Amino acid sequence: MAPDLLIDELPDSSPELRALARCGSPRDYARGRLLVEEGESSDTLFIILAGRLRAFSVADSGREITYGSYGPGEYVGEMSLDGGPRAANVEALERCICSVVPRHDLEKFIADNPAFAFELMAKLIRRARAATLSARQMALNDVYGRLRWLLESRAEPDVQGGRRVVARLTHLEMAQHIGSSREMVSRLMKDLERGGFVVIEKDGIHLPAPLPARW
Repeated sequence: MAPDLLIDELPDSSPELRALARCGSPRDYARGRLLVEEGESSDTLFIILAGRLRAFSVADSGREITYGSYGPGEYVGEMSLDGGPRAANVEALERCICSVVPRHDLEKFIADNPAFAFELMAKLIRRARAATLSARQMALNDVYGRLRWLLESRAEPDVQGGRRVVARLTHLEMAQHIGSSREMVSRLMKDLERGGFVVIEKDGIHLPAPLPARW
C-alpha cells in the first residue's frame, strides 16, 4: 500500500501526526532489522505506518529486557531529540514501514504547528510514567509478581466473563518484558494453566478468574 494511503488510515492519530508523517521519508524495514542501536548518536523520529517495532536493551549476560512494542500511529526515537545518545535498541518485530523525520524537519513542523509540541510532551510523560511503573514492578516484585502485572496490565474484559489478553505473547516475549528467563515463565504459565487461572486459546490468553496475589 502507498505511504500516503497508510498515513490516511493511521488509527487514533491526530491530524498533526499525519501531517508530520507526510514530511518524512518512507522507509521499509524487514523483520528483525535493527532501526536504532542503543548508545548511537541520531536525531530522527520514526512514525510507524505499518507493522510493529520493539524497544529493548541487552545485558552483558545476553538477557534482553523489552521496554515496549509499538504499532501504526505510534512513534519512537523522541527520547534522542535532545541530542543525547539513543536510550534503547529498536527492531522490527515484523515487516515495517515508517516515515523517518529528521530533527530539523520536526523543529520546523513544531514551529508551524505548536499544538503538536503538547502532543509530543504528553507522549513523553506517558512513557516516563510507564517506565517508572515498570521499574517499580521490577524492584518490588518477584518473577511471578511481574508476570501477573504483565498479564493484568494487558487484559481486557471479554464476552465469556473474566478477561482476555488479545495480543498473545510467547513465553520468550513475556520473559523479555519482565526480565526473567523463558524457562521460568514457561513453568509459571503451566502452573497457572493447571490451576485454572489461565486458558491458552487461539485468539489470546483467557483469564477466567483473578490471578492469585502470590504463587
